[in-house]
Amino acid sequence: MPPAKKPAPAAKKTAAPAKGAAKTAAPTTRKADAPPGKAAAPAKKAAVPAKKAAPAKAVPQATITLKHIAAELAEGHDLSKKAAEAVLDAFVAVVARQLAKGDKIRLSGLGILQVRDRPARTARNPATGESVAVAASRKIAFRPAKELKEAV
Repeated sequence: MPPAKKPAPAAKKTAAPAKGAAKTAAPTTRKADAPPGKAAAPAKKAAVPAKKAAPAKAVPQATITLKHIAAELAEGHDLSKKAAEAVLDAFVAVVARQLAKGDKIRLSGLGILQVRDRPARTARNPATGESVAVAASRKIAFRPAKELKEAV
């Protein structure tokens, strides 16, 4: 008489199922159930809901200033760094002056800068729920050019 077979040990739990998840038993297969000469198929595990991956630390972006841009322009156009900085400073001054007048500035390949009027409105303080009056203001809007969108 052959010795009696012992029952298979119960599978260990690795993670608790999420709230509301249906509890289903994972089917198990043993070598004894498989036909001779064939390996048993691996047991299927119950689907565990995927956890959201922690956001990867973003690589800090380099901040490019007008001095950096001026240095790069000076290198490529046989200018001194001071001359390139002077040109860029004058450019910024012209742009600010034109925007203050209310003009629209179109820089081909870059985009459009324009001033938009924001009407007065009432807002709500999220901490207290109190209504707050916000005065009318003007803001600078930038609409990127198609070439810039495609380049980025």
